[in-house]
Amino acid sequence: MGNGRMPAESWQESFCQIDGLDCADCARQLEEGIRRLEEVDEAVLSFVTGKLHLRFRGSLEPVSRMVEAHGYKLRNNRASGVNLARIRVRHALLSALTLFLAVVAGQIYLPAAKFFLFMTVVVGGQLTFRRSFVALKERRLDMNVLMTIAVVGALVINEWWEAAMVAFLFATSHALETYTSEKNRNSIRALMNTVPENAHLLVEGLPKTVLAETVRTGAEILIRPGEAVPLDGIVLSGLSYAYEAPVTGESLPAAKQPGAKVYAGTLNGNGSLQVKVTGTAQDSTLSKIVRLVEAAQARRPPSQQFVDRFARLYTPAVIFLAVGIALLGPLVGQGGWELWFYRSLALLIVACPCALVVSTPVTIVAALTNAAKQGIMIKGGLYLEEMGSVNVVVFDKTGTLTQGNPAVVRQITYGELLPDRLVQVAASLEFHSEHLLADAVRNYAALKEAEILKVEDFVAYPGKGVAGSIANKRYYLGSADFLAEQGFAVDELDSEAVGGETVLALASEGRLLGALFVSDTLRKESSAVICALRSMGIEKIAMLTGDRESAARPLGEMLGITDVFAGLLPEEKEEAVRKMRQSYGKVAMVGDGINDAPALASANVGIVMGGAGSPTALESADIALLGDELEKLPFLIALSRKTVNVVRQNIAIALLIKLLVIVLAFSGWLTLWLAILADMGASLLVTMNGMRLLVYRKNM
Repeated sequence: MGNGRMPAESWQESFCQIDGLDCADCARQLEEGIRRLEEVDEAVLSFVTGKLHLRFRGSLEPVSRMVEAHGYKLRNNRASGVNLARIRVRHALLSALTLFLAVVAGQIYLPAAKFFLFMTVVVGGQLTFRRSFVALKERRLDMNVLMTIAVVGALVINEWWEAAMVAFLFATSHALETYTSEKNRNSIRALMNTVPENAHLLVEGLPKTVLAETVRTGAEILIRPGEAVPLDGIVLSGLSYAYEAPVTGESLPAAKQPGAKVYAGTLNGNGSLQVKVTGTAQDSTLSKIVRLVEAAQARRPPSQQFVDRFARLYTPAVIFLAVGIALLGPLVGQGGWELWFYRSLALLIVACPCALVVSTPVTIVAALTNAAKQGIMIKGGLYLEEMGSVNVVVFDKTGTLTQGNPAVVRQITYGELLPDRLVQVAASLEFHSEHLLADAVRNYAALKEAEILKVEDFVAYPGKGVAGSIANKRYYLGSADFLAEQGFAVDELDSEAVGGETVLALASEGRLLGALFVSDTLRKESSAVICALRSMGIEKIAMLTGDRESAARPLGEMLGITDVFAGLLPEEKEEAVRKMRQSYGKVAMVGDGINDAPALASANVGIVMGGAGSPTALESADIALLGDELEKLPFLIALSRKTVNVVRQNIAIALLIKLLVIVLAFSGWLTLWLAILADMGASLLVTMNGMRLLVYRKNM
């Protein structure tokens, strides 16, 4: 976005952390102030994470001064944070102590009572006064200016007790809001806490401990038993298991052997692993997840857009109303100017939009963080809200509702051939083959513990079958068409295959010996997921697949899916999704690969399976089920609906409390300390209500 002050190559970028952010509106104003600095070209501050992305020149000192002027602390990501929550709690306690001393002094009629009240104002209001001074220098009005006017105005009309109570309650508000905001931020930072700073780099076969951020792609590292994995990689040697909950949300350990993927931030089990690094520290799956969670707030949901528009109109309207009360109250109502001035001060405090502004983002981020812990990567509050109101869920078949890996589901033999002999011969022939069905046969033979026999004169017929000699006997294994070409009678096979199974028939010496039936097996959770979606009121559930009708239709019937569209090309899948949107409303599409990309893009929400193993899916999907767990889908919908409900609750709470306090102001019941108590209470109430989503759980 450059400002034209310096050539592009003179700017540098930095990610910093701002400690102590306690107000979404204050964070926005701080961001705007930093952006106006001569040394800064671009600044993006995330209230929910406290992370500041800067594009600047020269020193960070001007930025640091501005941050401290607003009452916060700037640090780089490696530095230890200053616990401003504790500092603000101490200020609140000191303010409470001086207020208590003022009460005691007043009870025994000591002249020091006013002194202690004044000290309460100074101690409790010091942060507010400092921020209001900065705001006035920047020629803007914010809640700190409003609070300062209220305190000074109370002192002017000799309401020392009211001034002290406002300062004390506002100090308490800062302390509590800082604490709750930091707690929410720490939930996000906890996603990265398990990533170690160091890695054991293998140099000429010997481990050398280095900073993980210095290790480059392609290097080899050693991960010892019980250590956290520092970088993404592929296992070269060793056997172990890993706890991958921080990335996939799966609580059970995953087996690790040569060829398996490991993710930074996961915990290695009891084996030593030699790993080839596939990405730098910044490229790790976990780093991407954290960045996406941080960036998700940029995609503001409709509820937050409404709040932002409302707040822009609401605050000046209340300020105008307060001025009107102060000026016109004595003319049209009972009481003098001092009474109406006091009521206008109380209304100014009510004008603070904190509770309303924070009502949506704190809820959305809590839900996004919860989802990330469960292995669900949501790219923004927009998609989180959309998911709760979908009317149609569309599934790809292969790799989504099914395992995506063909498996032998049954076998049949003819004549005197024993079933074990059929498996043994078929696996021996397929041992020399590389096609996908050969893996299914070999895996089936391994389960049966079948011995692999020596094969001579092996010949592969691409796309058809294989042939070879075992113990001087020639065997043919393949499709019915292939065996027919070789002169075998295969008419009886047509009646044996069901449900779209693929037939691998074995023949020798002029006759059919038997057959293995291969099929892509259903995920064990698919049926339960479909039932759960129906019970949640999803209007329509459909399946889109490029597979043939004979394979897709029986599978759909098993799952209770009547809307099955088979034999579709990628562009035809996209067209089907588009038509469903026109007919039924919002559509969520669940797929697993590049061929689903057009349909995923056409849906209101595109959900990709197994995003943890696919950088492309993680970057391109609206939502990714990182652990490849379809059963997380009902939880996702339930979380979305819960989030929308909590957002509505928070908006209602904030507005109703404001409305009630305004009514009290007109009726003369509202005091300054009651106004600040109501404002503080509303902010804390909506914050705590939103943070409930951090621990929300719903079983399928």
